[in-house]
Amino acid sequence: MNASDMGPVAREMTARLQSALAPTRLTLRDDSEQHRGHGGYRGEGGESHFFLSVESAAFAGLNRVARQRLVYKALGDLMHQQVHALAMETKAPGE
Repeated sequence: MNASDMGPVAREMTARLQSALAPTRLTLRDDSEQHRGHGGYRGEGGESHFFLSVESAAFAGLNRVARQRLVYKALGDLMHQQVHALAMETKAPGE
């Protein structure tokens, strides 16, 4: 997803992750429409469910839970106010 294809929530998520993690690779996909009728769905065009794949040196030596905590910390209040669900794949370079 490039910046012009992103909604405001995805753009903000990407900016925060870039700033906090300096990723070597970051892919964020809005899966909201796949969750129509499920909890947290915000309607047509609403951003609520995402898949994140990110590679960052910040993850080196950390287990999966510690890596996810770094992502949640970077996203901050978005996780409580805008994002209903975030599936993620986190890797250190070379993994």
